[in-house]
Amino acid sequence: MRDFSTGHRKSPQGFDRILMAVAATFLSVAATTAHAQSGPAKSPADLAIDAAVPLPEPANVPPPTVNDFKPDTAAAAPATTATVPPAATAPTATAPTATPPAATAAVPAPAVESPKTEPAKAAPAVAAADQPVADKLRDLIAAKGARYFDRKNERTAVENFYKDRNYAPLWSEAGAATARAKSVIARLKDASSDGLNAADYPTPDFAAATTPDAQAEAELRLTESMLDYARHAQSGRMHYSRVSADISYPEHPVDPVEVLINVSTARDASAALAGYNPPHKGYQALKAKLAELRGVTEDTSKHIAEGDVLKFVKPTKKNANPVVMEDERVPALRAKLHVAENAADKRYDAAVADAVRKFQSSNDLKATGVLDNATVRALNGPRNDRKIDIVRVNMERWRWLPRELGAKALGDAYVILNIPDYSLKLMQGDKQVWTTRVVVGKPGKHATPELTETMKFITVNPTWNVPPSIIYNEYLPALAQDPTVLDRMGLKLARAADGSIRISQPPGEANALGRIRFNFPNKFLVYQHDTPDKHLFAKEERAFSHGCMRVQNPDQYAANLLSIVLPKDNYTSEKIKGMYGRSEVNINFPTPIPVNITYQTAFVDSAGKLEFRKDIYSRDSRVLALLKGSEGRDMETAVSHAQPNYVRPTNVRVPGDSFASNSGMGFFERLFGPPTPPPAPVRQRRVVR
Repeated sequence: MRDFSTGHRKSPQGFDRILMAVAATFLSVAATTAHAQSGPAKSPADLAIDAAVPLPEPANVPPPTVNDFKPDTAAAAPATTATVPPAATAPTATAPTATPPAATAAVPAPAVESPKTEPAKAAPAVAAADQPVADKLRDLIAAKGARYFDRKNERTAVENFYKDRNYAPLWSEAGAATARAKSVIARLKDASSDGLNAADYPTPDFAAATTPDAQAEAELRLTESMLDYARHAQSGRMHYSRVSADISYPEHPVDPVEVLINVSTARDASAALAGYNPPHKGYQALKAKLAELRGVTEDTSKHIAEGDVLKFVKPTKKNANPVVMEDERVPALRAKLHVAENAADKRYDAAVADAVRKFQSSNDLKATGVLDNATVRALNGPRNDRKIDIVRVNMERWRWLPRELGAKALGDAYVILNIPDYSLKLMQGDKQVWTTRVVVGKPGKHATPELTETMKFITVNPTWNVPPSIIYNEYLPALAQDPTVLDRMGLKLARAADGSIRISQPPGEANALGRIRFNFPNKFLVYQHDTPDKHLFAKEERAFSHGCMRVQNPDQYAANLLSIVLPKDNYTSEKIKGMYGRSEVNINFPTPIPVNITYQTAFVDSAGKLEFRKDIYSRDSRVLALLKGSEGRDMETAVSHAQPNYVRPTNVRVPGDSFASNSGMGFFERLFGPPTPPPAPVRQRRVVR
């Protein structure tokens, strides 16, 4: 040892004395402990030591906890610092027995301990009455677990869950169903309240299970149905890919381990299981309307009966006074169509015919003003049983959506677009910030996809890079017929080095995307944008695009979005319009906003009214058939769909090399811009604990 004040080596004798004192103290404490445990009466000095350094009785030592194994800062300090007393009070011990008791109390126990290891958690003991069932459960899970749980993750979760319980049954005690089992069974039998089919979740009769074999069978059957319900409630009775190739939502499968722990420990097992259904306000509102539809007997008195065709004949020069048809149904027709004049009049006059014509126009019927049976059926709307089916279909669609629709950093802000309603809403939580009309894709191959992505930026004065589907299916065939067609449309054509063709339209007033494009990169290559065809927004049915969504008031949309993501930049509609020109301008979002494109043919509006919309893409019947079990258990398996393959044309003459593009960028990059490079990795300092 070196004395750093003088630079000379220090005599070790003093250090040796300190070590001897510490050792003596340690032995004294051990002796005192042994004496305390031996049982003789304690002296006053002993009691004083106990008061200063209490020693727990062996029988009262609590079992080790997780905190016992956490590193302790004080214990980790060097032993010489923690245990060496000041020189004035250091004992001068020559033998362990010579250490005064008082000195022992002044010196803490050594901080150095042997490493602790957490003891293995013992499985709970199985009640004697349940041991035969536990034995059967062990054998049944080992031999036939796959028969009950065909999904590997569920089978593994169940095996580990029961193993940790020593195979004690969860749902029964001494052969009788527990309160937890009854609670879960009640939830499964009420699956129809959530739009599911209770027959998909069979429940066992524990009263009829009188042998260990039957009780073990009942145990696993209930566990199987419980896991099936949680999975369907969380992610859907079917995988959305079985409905259409134009649907893509983030997967959010349930964790069977979490389900088993949650339901087996919750105070209310039924509520815990029900909690896997969507929490969204839109879903809960549909659930309430489903209960109403099932609980109310349909009032057919308000229905208009089918019958003879009624029509109004206008007066002409040849027939100045045509016969006006009369019918008993006309007063009810006047009431349904809100024709207030002459409410009790049975004549099918011009006012009634005009109201019928307007109804037909807004409901995809030929606007003739003639009351035929097709119009009567549309007026009556779907009957209760049909309404119930449509509500169930749309409850299923809510299950496909992410549980969190919005961005928490932005006050749960998100965009939700309902295709059949031709509407877009900007939301913050349950509050509607702004809404507008939209134009969506035409039925068939141009249908707007259902998806969830994040809007990352908007482009003012966008270039329209024509999608491959339009290039190869429309523009190249047109170009083969008329080589000047693209020039007349203001489009530019270029051939890339690989032979592929690019067609684009520069920014400007006549650009097909209008003045603003809203970008949420996705595999379908769709986006939202302005349009020069403003007249289409006046129509009730607005399915006219190639799949992208046209927004009626894009400047207001942009201003409202930017007020959320860039609140300090004071964007307004006027400020956005002031940026219009012929140069692209990108405004990046520091925090992306989720965009949810949905297909809701039934929903509850802000006034609490159940609304129905036309199934423009004819998807409801497919979802309903799957809900009713048309494909059995395979419904949850995703199916792959072939993507379009656009080959290079060989019979189309295109301009020469002067138009060639050697950018090397693919269509996706040209459309949304080059991908943002990943941030440089942050070098982290290793922390040793």
